[in-house]
Amino acid sequence: MLQSTEQFTDEENVVTLSRHLSWSHFLALIPLKTDEAKMFYANESLNGSLGVKGLRKLISRKAFERKEIANTQITDTERIPLNAFKDPYLFDILGLKDEYFEADLEAAILRELEKFILEFGKGFAFVERQKRMIIDGNDFKLDLLFYNRYLKRLVAVELKQK
Repeated sequence: MLQSTEQFTDEENVVTLSRHLSWSHFLALIPLKTDEAKMFYANESLNGSLGVKGLRKLISRKAFERKEIANTQITDTERIPLNAFKDPYLFDILGLKDEYFEADLEAAILRELEKFILEFGKGFAFVERQKRMIIDGNDFKLDLLFYNRYLKRLVAVELKQK
């Protein structure tokens, strides 16, 4: 309790958070190093109605840190809002082994589409698989096509292995 009073000094924020988060939520937030990270994860818990297990999973997947990395890559000239993407994307949620083909990756993504879309971030909607496109008279197939409601843009995903 002493740690929580030392780390959560803004009484107004604590009152607001304590109405929605349990003591176990606060215990999960205490070890975080920065106030920005604590507030990010607290807000994610509120907005996503996350339980303690969900909050811990979000922290273990380093959602705040990945969002910060992605935000540093967005320049002022781009019309992309902050927090639209994460970087890098972790696809361990798909349960693939170390060696797999692109077709295996695509099939796993479609099996676990909800988890996959949530890994990208908020506002994404699946549009089409193997979208046929003709560019300069050449026929191509785009692996996955999504739409982002916040960006109001289509997001093309071309899967490649290292």
